[in-house]
Amino acid sequence: MNEKIIKQCGEQLYQALRSRQCIKPLTETYPEMTIDDAYKVSLHLNELRLADGERVIGKKIGVTSKAVMNMLKVGQPDFGFLTDKMVFSEGEEVPISGQLIQPKAEGEIAFILKQDLLGPGITAADVLAATDFVMAAIEVVDSRIEDWKIKIQDTVADNASCGVFVLGDRAVNPRDVDLSTCGMVVEKNGAIISTGAGAAALNSPVNCVVWLANTLGSYGIPLKAGEVIMSGSLVPLEPIKAGDSMRVSVGGIGSVSARFV
Repeated sequence: MNEKIIKQCGEQLYQALRSRQCIKPLTETYPEMTIDDAYKVSLHLNELRLADGERVIGKKIGVTSKAVMNMLKVGQPDFGFLTDKMVFSEGEEVPISGQLIQPKAEGEIAFILKQDLLGPGITAADVLAATDFVMAAIEVVDSRIEDWKIKIQDTVADNASCGVFVLGDRAVNPRDVDLSTCGMVVEKNGAIISTGAGAAALNSPVNCVVWLANTLGSYGIPLKAGEVIMSGSLVPLEPIKAGDSMRVSVGGIGSVSARFV
């Protein structure tokens, strides 16, 4: 795909984001779009958001579970950028009805870095050494593509379907918890709806951050000290609407709750 079309796609997605109006899958209009093309679209979308006053505060990893990989017929995760307009704290109301289009929520473990990481060659030991602490988190994903009819190129171009995210209020040293075996319980409106474990995401959330650091390194993009890294869902996606509440508890780490409005 040439640069003109890549920019047009980025602008389409940006307008969809701001107007809260979905567009048709990019892969229907441009079936020749590669994953590399899609990342170029995502980078242009991010440039437009930054020009509008947003600031990058982290990165996210998506498509980390086998179920989602099989759904999208891919064998790799994807990544997106997190901005200061996306983050909410424990106890805050999360305004999905005024910001998002077709939101779905999931439980994750967030890594907050104290050192930069720039691939290639990053290892699990490097990730643990560079992590200040981990926290329970809720990510609310959203797609600007009609009815979530996405192929991997569509979600990559759409900033990995980023919506908003909520961070818990307890910080834990990553060496004080087994991130592969820690269990997760998700409650929606007071009822348990799903459970998971750290191994659901590439066998460990640490492996997800390794993948992200090395993949972004190929684009010359570092993971920076102070950034939030959302490491991928440990449970199935759950549709949400205004009026719903959610709580995610992670063994050895703590919990995070959100009320959606």
